[in-house]
Amino acid sequence: MKSQNISERPLKVLLLGDYSNCHRTLATGLRALGCDVTVVSDGSIWLDCERDVDISRKPGKIGGIELACRLYFGKIRRLLAGNDIVAIHDPNFVRLRPQLIRPLFDRLVKSNKAVFLTSMSTDIAYLDMLAASDSPLRYSEWFVDGEPSRMYKANPAKWEQWHASVLVKYQRDVLRRIDGAVSVLYEYQLGMERALGAERAVYGGIPIDTPAFEPQALPDNINKVRIFLGRDRNRKLMKGSDLLEAAAKKVVERHPGKAELVIVENRPYREFVELLKDSHLVLDQIYSYTPATTALMAMAYGLNVVSGGEPEYYDFIGEAENRPIINAPTELDPLTDAIERVVLNPCEIAERGRRSREFVVRHNDATVVARRFLDFWTEKLREKGCLT
Repeated sequence: MKSQNISERPLKVLLLGDYSNCHRTLATGLRALGCDVTVVSDGSIWLDCERDVDISRKPGKIGGIELACRLYFGKIRRLLAGNDIVAIHDPNFVRLRPQLIRPLFDRLVKSNKAVFLTSMSTDIAYLDMLAASDSPLRYSEWFVDGEPSRMYKANPAKWEQWHASVLVKYQRDVLRRIDGAVSVLYEYQLGMERALGAERAVYGGIPIDTPAFEPQALPDNINKVRIFLGRDRNRKLMKGSDLLEAAAKKVVERHPGKAELVIVENRPYREFVELLKDSHLVLDQIYSYTPATTALMAMAYGLNVVSGGEPEYYDFIGEAENRPIINAPTELDPLTDAIERVVLNPCEIAERGRRSREFVVRHNDATVVARRFLDFWTEKLREKGCLT
């Protein structure tokens, strides 16, 4: 495609696919920076996140055929061409088999200036890193201290499914042909750097629309700590939410007058966000080094979170002073102790919440994150001679 001066018109960006409202929120930041953005996704299924164009799939084989026809021959087809930037949320960016996705990916590469991956989920680069003998992570949802995790042991076939030859071949081909990747988590960035090299992979972070999350006024003295556990009922082992539930219930049983637990499963995004804010302590996940979307939204509200908060993550993002995340141990007893300390020290909740809000505004505000994405994308466009 012909090169252009970046100031001639807004960059045309297609965000294809989404998980947990990540691309939808990224679009908010990119639009604030002057980009022309279209979000095409299935809304993360039951989360029903906002999108500009819907590509939901109906159940069964007929649903797959119908979706393929829409993508190959319908009005959506024209959106897959003529963009300055295309960012896919996953190598498997639509809910079709790799054999049917590959021609769509070929079209994206051929018909747009640049195609990038937003690394926000499990893929072969991440799995390769976890399985390596020199893996930099002590634990993950798949391995803990070099041994298969509870999730792996409960369903070893899932690991085999991820390594089916057709899927692996397709994903490796995507990684080879994309112009680069922007990762939303520290862990995914480590995997992308191994797969692509540091010059083709950069960390962006999870975008949060912080103005949309009005900080909640937490009292200095909380009589009863409301503990919130929001989860996908089909991913309890993956996130460790079964252990979070067990630990929280132990704390409530020990201190029934000082704590209560609310569990919310598989709610639409808008409803979930509203439910989230009526709590003091939010339980996110235990196998991550970093806070994910639920934790960051809670922190934007000024709430306390139990999530990934490892020193490696803070060091990676250059945060030496404000470290408000209650780091989640991977075993039940220390996890229980971590939750109990919050309940027994309610006078610390408001201040930790204030620092949590400051953390998200500094590191994960949608425009801050979008700027990281945009800087990397435009650098690669210039390298290709598509921008002058």
